[in-house]
Amino acid sequence: MRILLIDEEIDSAKSIGDFFATHGYQTDVAGNLKDGYYYTGIRHYNLILMSLKLGQNDIYELLSEIKSKNSKTKIVLVSHKFPDHINESASFRAGADDYIYKPLDSTALLSRIEAHLKLSSTGIIEIENLVINPDEERIIYQGKEVEVKGKPFEVLTHLARHKDQIVSKEQLLDAIWEEPELVTPNVIEVAINQIRQRLDKPLGIHTIETVRRRGYRFCYPKTDA
Repeated sequence: MRILLIDEEIDSAKSIGDFFATHGYQTDVAGNLKDGYYYTGIRHYNLILMSLKLGQNDIYELLSEIKSKNSKTKIVLVSHKFPDHINESASFRAGADDYIYKPLDSTALLSRIEAHLKLSSTGIIEIENLVINPDEERIIYQGKEVEVKGKPFEVLTHLARHKDQIVSKEQLLDAIWEEPELVTPNVIEVAINQIRQRLDKPLGIHTIETVRRRGYRFCYPKTDA
């Protein structure tokens, strides 16, 4: 799990980041919005803790951009003032998942963050030597990372979660595409082909089989003879 802290009080943020690190979290700290944009542009975060003192409107703009890229990223806003119901309501309308106030108690904050992450976690899928990490969009095979991203990754993940079940193209479209009515079933074939080209063929394995006229089924482990 990776967490980003964006706070102008850099020493305090680093102290909290170090505390999170001792509990197994990967953490980055940004002291301003410019660095915040930089980090969110190069890495995926499970949760982001942002200080409203950096500028409420600018924070909302960054919040909106983050949510547009990955709606599952949890964002907790931190206020230096006593509860302001107007700002609090505006924060939730802008897409924030939580709104807290300083001073922060590290232990209590960790418990609160873990509650958010538990709700958002989709769970790592492990089948023999194949590991699929939905939160980080990573595939590991025999200890090495395999590059499968975007919709092909989502298709593979969905099928792996429904292992041994036949999933139709229509079901895949409804589960993965935000507006399935605007795309053709051919996009599924393209995604499946990319999975086979990037994952199956280079490694000599079979992860997805086509069930004629019915759909697809996750079939790993199944190796070449």
